[in-house]
Order: sequence, then structure tokens, then C-alpha cells
Amino acid sequence: MSANNSLRRLGPVALTLAIACALGACKKDEPAADAAAAGAAQQQAPAPTPESVVSATVAAMSPDQLRDAASKAYGENRLYAPAGNNAMEYYLALRDKQPADAGASSALTDLMPMTVIASEQAIAREDFAEAKRLVALIEKADGLHPALGRLKSSIAGSETAAASRIAQQQLTAEQEAKRQADLLKQREEDQRRQQEQARQQAAQPATPPAPTAAQQQAAAEQERAAEAERQRQAAAEAERQRQQQAAAQQQAAQPAARPAAASNELRAVSTPSPRYPQAAQRAGATGSVVVEFTVNPDGSVGAVRAVSSDGPRQYTREFEREAVAAAKRWRFQPMSQSTTTRRTIAFQQ
Repeated sequence: MSANNSLRRLGPVALTLAIACALGACKKDEPAADAAAAGAAQQQAPAPTPESVVSATVAAMSPDQLRDAASKAYGENRLYAPAGNNAMEYYLALRDKQPADAGASSALTDLMPMTVIASEQAIAREDFAEAKRLVALIEKADGLHPALGRLKSSIAGSETAAASRIAQQQLTAEQEAKRQADLLKQREEDQRRQQEQARQQAAQPATPPAPTAAQQQAAAEQERAAEAERQRQAAAEAERQRQQQAAAQQQAAQPAARPAAASNELRAVSTPSPRYPQAAQRAGATGSVVVEFTVNPDGSVGAVRAVSSDGPRQYTREFEREAVAAAKRWRFQPMSQSTTTRRTIAFQQ
């Protein structure tokens, strides 16, 4: 009888303990379930596209704001991350607003190799959301970049393999949350390390990369054009000397003839065109430079200087340098005395 009474007294206590344990187990599972839900939501978010990869906040900034933000991000090693606050997005938005901005195009070209490497690292650590964002940046910068096809194919194949492996392992919500946390930590560490290395390499004199086939062909064409110009100048100089010799022989054959009256009329013999600066040509920039020079009695040109120029300010110095270099190569017919004059040299495409 006493035993039965004891059991009756213990019954409510045991029931209370069982309910408390069950509630504790449910609370323990809640963080893991929340983390798993967050990871699933991240995986299901729509992948960035070239049209959406630049954040709306960045796209709304003015060109001056974008230049300042891009310069600051580059100096702080935010080359392509984090999303919405990196040099790549700022320069892409600036290029959208001002397609002729040579500085933005040049910066994007420099940032491209580092972004490709970062994409490959994201794929290797199975951070597919970050990999897709970086690939969208690359595609917006250069839709014909040779690495695009390989990167997209690698993402698709790696995603399929990872999904199959996770299904086979049947990860619990707590394990998936831990995997997502480790993935985020690894992403931040990789980005910090690579961006710091890129900045250090940029601060040191780098070995110039091997020229591409297109660059080699352009250099060969430029060399051929330069050689043709040298040959033309040599032919013009030889013709000038021949004319001088013929005139001297004629004068020697007629000693009694009255010498011809000297003339100071400028008559050009050779006026080669200036070399068009490559940066200005790629940007479609045009301009003109007024040069002042002295034609010596023998027809050579000296004391050349740029008097004024007209055109985009960032290319003024290059235009003036090429105009002065071209004028120094000019030749005129000999005259009785030196003459100083001015000419306008135009840079038109």
C-alpha cells in the first residue's frame, strides 16, 4: 500500500520532467533549424546577372562620386568585394555613365585577372553564390572574356556534384548551418588575402605580361608603318640632296650667269604626320596643336615648341608631344635666311 502511494506521488513529477526535457530539446534545435533555413534561402536567391550585379545604390551615384568611391575602394583593397562596395562595381557604373572614360576602362582591365582568380577560388570552396556574383561582374565588364564559358561550366558542374554529395550525406540542419558559417569565414579570408596580395603586387614594379596575339600583330603593324615612314623620309632626303647637287652642277656650268635672287618663301619638301597617341585613339579623342618653329637656311627645322592646343585635357600633353616630334622631322626647300613660322597640326580619326 505504501509502495502504491509512493508511485502515485512520483507520477506527476516524472510527467513534469518529461515535458521539460521535450521543450529543451525543441529549443536546442531552433537555432540549427533557423541557420539551415537561412542557408537554403541564400541558395535559392536569384543569381546576379550582368544587368543586376551593380547595386542600385552604386548605379544612382554621380560620375564624380563614383570616381572618388572607386579610388578609395582600390586603396583599401576592396577590389571586387564586398558586394555593393567594391572598385569593380564603381568602375562599371562609371563606365555605364561615361563610356569614353579611359580611366575606368583601364582600371577594369587591371581588375579582371584578380576577379577571375577569385571566381575560381569561390568555386573550389563551393561558395557558388559568390562565384556567380563575380562571374556576373566579369561578364558585365567584358561579355567576350575568354574565361566566362569555363567559369560558368565549372559552377554548374560543381553545384550538381555538391548537391548530390549533400543528399547522400543527409546533413542535419545543425551541420548545414556550420557548413554555411565555415563557408562565409573562408570566403572573407580568401578575399582579404587575395586583395592584399594584389595591392602589394600593384605597389611593386611588375614584370609586364606577355603580349597577346592581337597585341603582337598591332606592334608588328606599327613597326611596319614606322619603317615605311623612315623609308619615305630617307627617299625625300635623297631627293633633296639630288636636287641640291643638280643645282650646284648647273651653277658651276654657268659661272657667268647672274645668281638667282634669294627667296624666303616656305616650300615644304616633307611634312610627315604625327603619331596618333594610342590612348586618345582608343577613346575617340580628337584635337589640334599650334606649333611654332624656325626653318633654317638649309631647310631643316629647329626651335620647335607647342604654342597652344585644343582637345580633351587628359590628352593635351600627348598631343603636344607628338605634334612637336612630327614638326622636328619636317623639311623645307633651302632659303637665304632663317624664318620662324607657325602651323596647326590636327589629330582626327
